[in-house]
Amino acid sequence: MESSWEIVEEFHIDDDVGFALPDPEEELPYPYDAWNSIAKNLTDLIENGELRAEVEKLPMLSIDDLKGHKLQRLAHLVLGYITMAYVWNRRDGDVRKVLPRNIAVPYCKLSEKLGLPPILVYADCVLANWKKKNPHGPMTYENMDVLFSFPGGDCSKGFFLASLLVEIAAASAIKLFPTIFKAVQHQDKDTLQKVLQNFVDCMERVQEEFADIHKYVDRNLFFNVLRIYLTGWKGQSQLPEGLLYEGVWDTPKMFAGGSAAQSSIFQSFDVLLGTGHSAGEASPAEFLQEMRTYMPPAHQKFLLSLEESCPSVREFVVSKGDPSLKEVYNKCVNAMVSLRSYHLKVVTKYILIPNNLQSKTTQASEEPSEENNKGTGGTNFMTFLKSVRDTTKKALLLIE
Repeated sequence: MESSWEIVEEFHIDDDVGFALPDPEEELPYPYDAWNSIAKNLTDLIENGELRAEVEKLPMLSIDDLKGHKLQRLAHLVLGYITMAYVWNRRDGDVRKVLPRNIAVPYCKLSEKLGLPPILVYADCVLANWKKKNPHGPMTYENMDVLFSFPGGDCSKGFFLASLLVEIAAASAIKLFPTIFKAVQHQDKDTLQKVLQNFVDCMERVQEEFADIHKYVDRNLFFNVLRIYLTGWKGQSQLPEGLLYEGVWDTPKMFAGGSAAQSSIFQSFDVLLGTGHSAGEASPAEFLQEMRTYMPPAHQKFLLSLEESCPSVREFVVSKGDPSLKEVYNKCVNAMVSLRSYHLKVVTKYILIPNNLQSKTTQASEEPSEENNKGTGGTNFMTFLKSVRDTTKKALLLIE
């Protein structure tokens, strides 16, 4: 009997917060506090028209004194905020196509060290962008805050913390993985049935957390303000060639903006249940695979380990032909379908409806833009999300 698969330390998955960074650092030490200061005052600097000049005045800093993973993650978060603000600034179409070397060089060196791209990713703005107000208090929205915000009032806080709380709710589901695989390995149908039901219960809590986004995020502020700062430079008409990182590369580079597709949660659930997005779904499968390169390397390793080292839950359930086991497996798949359908509703409310309203008010003489039909990751989001949801549905098993 092969040894049991475990969630090892090198995967950087915390018992309490899952894929989120536990207890992130909040302040960069001297001389990096100059970066911190700009990120903390981003909204005022943008509104006063001073942001770009302040960024251009920054000294060129070496990253050698950024010691330890948490401090490096904080610096990556800060430089990500500064970069997005520098490129998009006042959201008026005045877009910068070159990132100055005093930011580009340390940002790219740090990104290489962390194994992340030089753009604000989900692992920055959601997973490493939080603190507790009362360190001894609970992990609740009321007792939490973000470290940095974009313009748009509390929209950043609402969107990033709502996403973080979904991640934290999912942590309890991730913790079930070793027991699930052990049950399959030992051909233990009863244990597997119980643990899969626990997984369904966890998924229901995840969806409850997801629903709280409506409480905390204003639709118009998200669409017209925050979404712009999260937009990358891949498949982007205003930066058709990408962004030039001065002093690093001679040609512009394309990177996708931060999006939920960069979360490891749903990809890990897909692997667990065998709801792969492959046959006949080339485009979504390729995009999801590409999004893994925007995740921390430890989380990429986790997903790879699931794929390469773990027994197939789906194959085991099919081979046993047990109706009650198939039923609980289908409940797991339906919970994923439900989450993805809910994601579609959220995207419809926060992007599709405001985009359609904006299109109606656009003068007939203007060229209709496809830009707003794309998510921050650069895909046509409705097509992508529907395709992923429908592929998940196909994993449901027929019960005789």
